Parts: sequence; structure tokens; C-alpha cells
Amino acid sequence: MEEWRQFCISFLTENADIESIRNEAGDNFEKLRVYPDSIQFAGGSYFFIAVDNFQKALVVYGEGCFFSEFEGYEVVCGSKGAKVCELSNKNCRVIRRIFPFINPSNHRGTAVTVGLGDRLGLASAGHIRLIKGMPVFPVLAQQSVRELNLTGRTFEDVLTEASWAVFQEGYTERFGADGDHLKTKQEVKTAVNCGYTMITLDCSEHIDNGAASLLPEEAERKYLLLPKSERELLESQYIRKDFILKEGAKIAFKPEDFKKIILVYLKAVKFAIDIYNDIIRNCSRDMDFEISIDETLTSTTPESHFFVASELIAAGVKITSLAPRFCGEFQKGIDYKGDTARFAEDFTVHVNIAEHFGYKISVHSGSDKFSIFPAIGKISGGRYHIKTAGTNWLEAVRIIAAENPSLYRRMHKFAVSNLVEARKYYHISANPSKIPDIDGLDDRELPMLMDMDDSRQVLHITYGLILLDKKSDGSPTFKDEIYSTLNIHEGKYYDALKRHIGRHLKELGVVGKGDIST
Repeated sequence: MEEWRQFCISFLTENADIESIRNEAGDNFEKLRVYPDSIQFAGGSYFFIAVDNFQKALVVYGEGCFFSEFEGYEVVCGSKGAKVCELSNKNCRVIRRIFPFINPSNHRGTAVTVGLGDRLGLASAGHIRLIKGMPVFPVLAQQSVRELNLTGRTFEDVLTEASWAVFQEGYTERFGADGDHLKTKQEVKTAVNCGYTMITLDCSEHIDNGAASLLPEEAERKYLLLPKSERELLESQYIRKDFILKEGAKIAFKPEDFKKIILVYLKAVKFAIDIYNDIIRNCSRDMDFEISIDETLTSTTPESHFFVASELIAAGVKITSLAPRFCGEFQKGIDYKGDTARFAEDFTVHVNIAEHFGYKISVHSGSDKFSIFPAIGKISGGRYHIKTAGTNWLEAVRIIAAENPSLYRRMHKFAVSNLVEARKYYHISANPSKIPDIDGLDDRELPMLMDMDDSRQVLHITYGLILLDKKSDGSPTFKDEIYSTLNIHEGKYYDALKRHIGRHLKELGVVGKGDIST
């Protein structure tokens, strides 16, 4: 890393002006290989991220009071010592203590919040370059346990990679970290202990989907198994009462429907209350708590949404957002499938319920749902949480298809041949027979496959199998080359993310201008 050494000797003097140094590094990035916005000074040392041979490292220049706390190798740089440090979990824990802006925070009070899941740990800098100057709170670290298992990462890995991106880009605005779709108390505790500031509680395993289709007599029999005192209390609170929402909309519970709602959702409500009281309420920092009831077989009725929210609020649970299951299909990596006019009507009622109780509506699997983004932005009054994740992986695949077609061809064939296994984790409607024969495509035509629904979905859901596959000698089949390609073409990947996620925000009605410079 000879470039950064010369940078230190030439520019990092005792009385140097940080902004001038950053401007110099930015104007000469290709020569100096120092990320300009990462340059910081604290405790007698300069800190910055440099890249050499497409590998990044933290450089601590000047043996200040924090110098010894970092793991790395020491070098002489002019008249001062320097340390070159891996962007590791341990070093990240140290630098988060020195620079508080690298720590995630909750997003309460923020109108537009966007989950920007990053399955490779390479996308956050591109996201930051987009949202700088925009009225958006980014949740940069967002992963479910399923995604962790499919990528071989941990909660700490995900937060570390997002934090280093924040440091690299000098992003001093707030950002969040979401333990997404967590299903057990232990999962929630692990995410909280790692420093996550948002928990999305997936209540699906406590929702009895089958109860919704029970015959009246069977539903009555199961309902009567509940303690009489509990039944009478719930009935007195909901049956034969009108609940008036915004602009006169009304929620009313018919006795037969109400009993099924109890059977479907009561255990989920109790589960959420228990998690909140045991973990979230007692956390030493303010947490965003999202309730997910979207992982169900049928759409969430307004009455069901109202009941769940009402019971949680009555129990003292502070909800930041709630995700119902909307009508239509929110499949991975493609646009909304369904009647957009009906969605707008359905969404309006759910937004009214959320506003009634004082939390935001949340839209899951929000990637690429362009046909309904305008309705989401308008109907919500610009107050919502939306989650994206896999579409960032697909933009990485697009770059690979353009810049390393040989690798893409191998990934593509592997994905198609392993689709049956991948479908165990995700529901998609993709028909592989509609995907053009890749052997008949010219290299220049490969990126267009990321514009076709069927091939998008196949590559979308096979990410974990691709990343974890091993050769006979135990080495990764694809992973190392994927990272190498994206590191070499880092700027192109950032620009692709800016265009694609930027289109999301534009359609949602979010306005602003980011910085596209490297």
C-alpha cells in the first residue's frame, strides 16, 4: 500500500485541515487509493480506509491513545508509526467507541424508513451515496436468520460490514440495524446483544392459519376451549362495538368472525407481548419494535389487524411499525402481482389502522414493486417503512453478467439446476422454461436476463446455494470470484445500486439528490 504511505507523509501534518485533506484524496482517488470521506482525526491519530489490490483496510496513522487497541501490523511511515488493520468485527467494535456516528440508532420520529438488506456486505456504501441529502432513514444492516444461514454470516458480521461502509462514506446521519423476521426469544436476544436497534418479530409460527377456514361449529368448539374469563373479557371489548378510524372509516366485529380472529391471532399476540416485556422493554437503549403478521396464507383483514394492534397497545407494547399481509402477491425480485386498485383500497384501511394506534405501516418484500409505490407513498402520507434486500444482490449479479460473463454463465446454470432446493426457502412463480438458453446468448446479452422476471427470480432465491457451494477440495465454487469481481468493479456496483434503489425512492415520491462520486 505505497499510495497511502505517500498520502500520509504529504498531507497528514499536525495542523492539517481535514476538509482540505479530504478534497485532495477525493480529487486523486485513483492515485492515492484513500476513501476521502473516511478520513477522521481523534486521540492523536488519523484514521482512514485505503484500498490496495482491491482489498480494503483501516489505516491508523500516528501512535495516539487508541493506536494499541487495534489489531493489525505496524509499519514506519515517514517519522511516524502506522498500523494497517483488517475491517474485522473486533476492530469495528473499537472504532465504534471512538466515533459514535458509526453506531446504529432507532428511527422513531422519522417518516420514511427503508430497509436496505445487503446479503454480500458490499452494498451499503452505494446505498449511502444515494440517500445522502434525502429525507430517508436507512436501515443498512437488515438480515433474517434464514438469510444468515444461507450466506454463512452472523448478526455481528452484518452490522460490522454496514458500520465500515458508514465510516468509509463519512455518513454522520443516523442509520439502523434490523434483526429481521426473528422467530424465537433467543434470536431476538442475540440481535439485541450484538447492538441491533430494530427487531422485526415474525409471529407466523404462532398464527393458526387453519382456524380461518374452520366450519362455524368447529370454530365454536375450539373457541370454547379458551378460559371463560378470557373469552368474556375479549367479547366485552370488541363485540357489538364500533371503532371509528380516520375520515369516518369503521371497524366492527361480527361474533362468528371475531371468534376465528381470536383462534388465528391470540397466541401470536401473547408471544409478541412476552418478547416485548422480557427483552425489548428492559433493553438499555430505545429499540424499534416491528410486528410482522405478513407471513400468512391469506390477506390480513382490517378486523384482524385492528385486534392485534389493539391488544398489543393495551398491554403497553410500543410498536414502531406493523406489517400486515396485503392483498395480491409480493413475490421476490419482481413487481406486484394483483389488482393495483384493490391494493390501494386495502392499503388505505391498513394505514388508517396504523395511524389510529400511532405507528407506521410496514411493507415487506418491497423490492421492485414499482406499480404500487406511488400508492404507498401517497396513501401513507409519506410515512411508512419498506423492506428491500434481494434486489441488491440482483444488481450485483447484473454487474457480474456484464463484467465477468464466464462467472455469470456458471452461476446461472448452477441456479437453474438447483432451483428445486431453493424453492424450499422461497415462494416464486418463475418458470425456468421461459428463460432463454444461456448457451445461445452472446456475452453482451447476459445483463438483460436481470430484466426478465423468470431469470430474476431464479437468481434471486438461489443466492445462498451459490454462495455456500464448495468444490471437491472444500474451496468456494463461486464466492471468492463473486467478491473479487464486485471489488474490482466497486464503482459500477455503487452506481447500479443508486440507479435501481433510486428508482424505488422516486416512485415512492421521495425527492433528493445523492452524491455519485467514488
